[in-house]
Amino acid sequence: MKKPIAIAPAAGKLGVMCVGLGAVATTFIAGVLAARKGIASPIGSMTQMGTIRLGKRTEGRSPLVRDFVPLADLNDLVFAGWDIFEDDCYESARHAGVLEASLLDQIKPELEAIKPLKAVFDRQYVKRLDGPNVKKGRNKRDLAEQLREDIRAFKRDNGLSRLVMIWCASTEVYLSETPAHQSVEAFEKALEADDSSIPSSMIYAYAALMEGVPFANGAPNLTVDVPAMVALARKNKVPISGKDFKTGQTLLKTVIAPGLKARLLGVKGWYSTNILGNRDGEVLDDPESFKTKEESKKSVLDYILQPDLYPELYSDICHVVRINYYPPRGDNKEGWDNIDMFGWLGYPMQLKVNFLCRDSILAAPIVLDLVIFMDLAKRAGWSGIQEWLSFFYKSPMHAKGLYPEHDLFIQSMKLKNTLRYLMGEDLITHLGAEYYD
Repeated sequence: MKKPIAIAPAAGKLGVMCVGLGAVATTFIAGVLAARKGIASPIGSMTQMGTIRLGKRTEGRSPLVRDFVPLADLNDLVFAGWDIFEDDCYESARHAGVLEASLLDQIKPELEAIKPLKAVFDRQYVKRLDGPNVKKGRNKRDLAEQLREDIRAFKRDNGLSRLVMIWCASTEVYLSETPAHQSVEAFEKALEADDSSIPSSMIYAYAALMEGVPFANGAPNLTVDVPAMVALARKNKVPISGKDFKTGQTLLKTVIAPGLKARLLGVKGWYSTNILGNRDGEVLDDPESFKTKEESKKSVLDYILQPDLYPELYSDICHVVRINYYPPRGDNKEGWDNIDMFGWLGYPMQLKVNFLCRDSILAAPIVLDLVIFMDLAKRAGWSGIQEWLSFFYKSPMHAKGLYPEHDLFIQSMKLKNTLRYLMGEDLITHLGAEYYD
């Protein structure tokens, strides 16, 4: 046993500010409200239903994560958010069509009370959406100051002790790093100058970091994954994490690909296609937004299979990713994967996967866990990139000079060992030699 890390208690109310109050955010919020009332269970949430093994297997110690680590309680979460549409959370959830009306009606007053703040939005970065509930300002710096005032007002008016901000909005167009992203000073000058390399998501992130609020990025946007934001997070002692919630098809890739590599089975090709009919599908119908998502989804195999270490098995993979907007399907996404693989003596095999999933149902528990764990990181005094939260992301942020870890099982071990480290428990290596001495 080592000395635990000093963690400030989870006292008082925790404010959760969602950027975007669409399908993902309303499914998350409604789920938390339903779980509070005992109407439904928070299935899929590690912070609420997960366990963690402590010590040797013979000790039989496997408490719930929420009983082991001092986490915020579901009853202490208070919600707010920004959206370009004026619908309150109840109306937005009904429009999204993810949850049944019979469930939503049981929490209708609480959902109706959550009305969207005016959003920072520019169609230059999300071309397939437009809405009336949008802020106006002299420049991007002014818009950032308006967001900071929203944060302060929400905290003050609700008597909150802490806050977390999480991006649940649409994927922005593909952007590369520019000189404006290289330092805090350059970034602030770019805000003043209305620089086009500063998208809406970065304005939200800047406002959060300036207010000392942890920021989690649920989309593949660049957002906090630039030197200026990392430096600002370290300067202001704020945790950041991202990018892109790991939900449907990519979740399965991070399960299947490590298994193929572990057995040293070769892969010639991996074809992935999806149909999706919600607002996210509509946004991704734009080629520039799709490119951002494509880069996030395609990088997974390269890092898991490590073709530089296994050139005979993985150096010449044809990896194709497609997303097709199909309105009749709504939030019920369907993904098809065809994997052309080969085994002993080069003999060919195929693996085919048809995953009929619900995008927001998979994303909602991720949002909850990130909110809870980001708050924990802040109370533990951690700042900057929280790589231990890679488990929840398609394109995990990481320190410069490192490659990201995409293997779901390694990510899970890293996350749980981080919790053990926080609490002064021995890390688990799974060596197990002591059982046979």
